[in-house]
Amino acid sequence: MGIMNKRICMVLLTGLFSLVIWAQGDALSQLKQDPRKSYGNDYPYLLKKAELTKAPQGYAPFYLSHYARHGSRYYWTDKLYKELDTLLTTAHERKLLTAEGEAFREKFMAVKQELQASVGELSQLGWEQHQGIARIMYDNFPEIFGKGGNVYAISSLAGRCVMSMAAFCLELTQCNPSIDIREQSSRLTLDGVVPTDKQNPFLRKFPRQRPRYEKNRNQFQSDHSLRQKIVSRVFLSTDSLPGNLHHIGSNLINLYTSLPSIGYEGMMNGIVTDEEIATEWEASNLGSYSWAFGPQYEMIPIVEDIIKKADAVINGSSDRIADLRFGHDTCLGPLTVLMGINGADRDPEDPYEVKNCYQNWETCKASNIQLVFYRGKKGTDDILVKCLLNGDEATLPVPTTQYPYYKWSDFKEFYTKRCQQVLE
Repeated sequence: MGIMNKRICMVLLTGLFSLVIWAQGDALSQLKQDPRKSYGNDYPYLLKKAELTKAPQGYAPFYLSHYARHGSRYYWTDKLYKELDTLLTTAHERKLLTAEGEAFREKFMAVKQELQASVGELSQLGWEQHQGIARIMYDNFPEIFGKGGNVYAISSLAGRCVMSMAAFCLELTQCNPSIDIREQSSRLTLDGVVPTDKQNPFLRKFPRQRPRYEKNRNQFQSDHSLRQKIVSRVFLSTDSLPGNLHHIGSNLINLYTSLPSIGYEGMMNGIVTDEEIATEWEASNLGSYSWAFGPQYEMIPIVEDIIKKADAVINGSSDRIADLRFGHDTCLGPLTVLMGINGADRDPEDPYEVKNCYQNWETCKASNIQLVFYRGKKGTDDILVKCLLNGDEATLPVPTTQYPYYKWSDFKEFYTKRCQQVLE
């Protein structure tokens, strides 16, 4: 490609990327429209059917590669429920609860047994989320799924991921009984879904990264007064109660943001609001970016799995119409950074810029990445690929002049080089 053509291509790429960012709206505007997005990784997936760009003339989808986080669940550790149980019981006995605090305690105690018995398990909403996502996927791409065919699904060893896979695959087969799905949750397939699992027989070590904004973290002004406000609404005093004020406040916030996932969002009425949680979102998003940015290279096996399985379909050695993966936010978040989806790999130095390249609600419960493959007219080898993040068309750092479509050859070359640079 000549210098002039390269310049034209880069101008087109820059314009397309700017157009996509403008269309998505800035992060704070999205937060204002839906304050629950401030829950970040706890945000429960909202089912929607987005308008998708038509494929270029002559191209039709034939294969889909997917990675999803499990759906909504009960809190991941029983420590939260046990600590709140002890705290509220002690405060009640010592008459240290406010009227709002006493009302909250009664609601909490009424479901305490359920909460503690269901730690980490998929909720009814989590099941329904994956059913809905599967149905939308089927409706979006009838060319792939309408005639049936073979699908391979793998999940982590965690029960909530296995159940998410079951919900998704069951819905696909209800859409079309001609779809034949092989589901697997085993140590043998961990490299393609949770490569960091200690039980992974192919476990490898990769270098960890530190985002550049961290050296300027002290420039970011944050207000942590919300925890004190929340605690004062529940307790008359915490001086004689277990745990310090910050920890108690954090536990209350963690419970609050987890409640919509299990159908108990009214439990903490009068104690905290979504709008208040949203005031601290940008600070929490910084922490999320560090958490996702650091282990991004550990997701290289997933990218390798995506490329390997797609190549097998393209060269005819595999007859699958889809490969599905069900894992965790600890993989999907870093994978989003590694792949640079919607600019997540930009790594800004300014902490105030982080929100413009990464939003932690994109790693919500049941969040998912879909790579849709399109084949051109018979007699051509042209393959295009499109990326969807949570159902919406997303940008990739791969050169293209026909966004949201990318040449598979360019996609494969770009990510192969990105992975090899780390492995060398």
